[in-house]
Amino acid sequence: MAKTNTAAKPKSSGKTKPLKPQAKKQAPVDVQENQATAETDGIITDISWPDTNASDVMEATQNAITTSEALATQTESIVQISHNELQPFKGHPFKLRDDDDMKALVASVKERGIDQPVLVRPRDGGGYELIAGHRRQHAAELAGHTSVPCVVRKMTDDEAVLAMTESNLNHRSEILPSERAKALKMQLEAIKHQGSRGTKDNYGEVSKRSNEIVAERNRMSVKNTQRYIALNNLVPDLMQYVDEKKMKFITAVELSYIKPRNQQYIAVAIDAQQSTPSGSQAQRMRELDQQGVLNADVIDGIMCQEKKEEIRVILNSQELGKYFGAEKSPREMKEQILKLLDDWKSRQLPELDQPTKLQQPEK
Repeated sequence: MAKTNTAAKPKSSGKTKPLKPQAKKQAPVDVQENQATAETDGIITDISWPDTNASDVMEATQNAITTSEALATQTESIVQISHNELQPFKGHPFKLRDDDDMKALVASVKERGIDQPVLVRPRDGGGYELIAGHRRQHAAELAGHTSVPCVVRKMTDDEAVLAMTESNLNHRSEILPSERAKALKMQLEAIKHQGSRGTKDNYGEVSKRSNEIVAERNRMSVKNTQRYIALNNLVPDLMQYVDEKKMKFITAVELSYIKPRNQQYIAVAIDAQQSTPSGSQAQRMRELDQQGVLNADVIDGIMCQEKKEEIRVILNSQELGKYFGAEKSPREMKEQILKLLDDWKSRQLPELDQPTKLQQPEK
């Protein structure tokens, strides 16, 4: 007679507890769309098996599986976490400023509380790391709240960087050039890292260049994205001039390609002359630096030169499209425009080239 297979009876822990239905634990509010499955580690804890028959064991196991599947489809919960358990994001590029905007936010928190919870992730050493919502958490603390509503989410380092940078770049009303530069660089490195691992999070983007992905995510041109990332090569003194709007953005980008030692000389020259270089001067210094002949004396000489007023005439593609085909490059269009201007000037009357004389008043 064939033996009937039965489930092995698990060993008793020595303690007998009645089986209880598993408590439903809510999962976090913004579960990402690309999260196909949820981790079940830690969902079912401290199950003590009583001395019972195999059918009871199988039923309890099935209940546990059903509970974990249900938890995977639930939304994340919002919990109150005290300020002393929260740590700022490591390397957070955005500064907290107690300006008028912060005062208004504090007043709003006092009146209505926190409308949108902050996003945090558990830290290995205990407590939580702030991902998004540093200003809200700071405002809540200034308003006298002992805790702040939080969405707790397990995230990898790359996921945390992307969530932090996108939240701040899209929601802050005022962003310094240095802050945007650092955030875009962090985002670029996270995307490169994800691309090298080929994760499902960046499926469909792996074939694109990383800087193109960053540009698309921030609604910027690729060229402008590259310019901001280049600013990270500026020495602190020059970056401060940019943040304080004492140096033009394009000038700063040119200087960012110069060796740090020569950048320091430029900062000293700016401080001595109380004047920042023009775009053409910055370009000249960059060229000489690449040739290996730029030094403190050359920098002083260039900075002492009289700055020529730069004249810019901007024509958009729609305006130029009336006269040039789509196959023409910007350089070709510029050369053609200058040639036409030379032809036009050569046909003008000679007196147009002479300086205008002031008429003598009649006697």
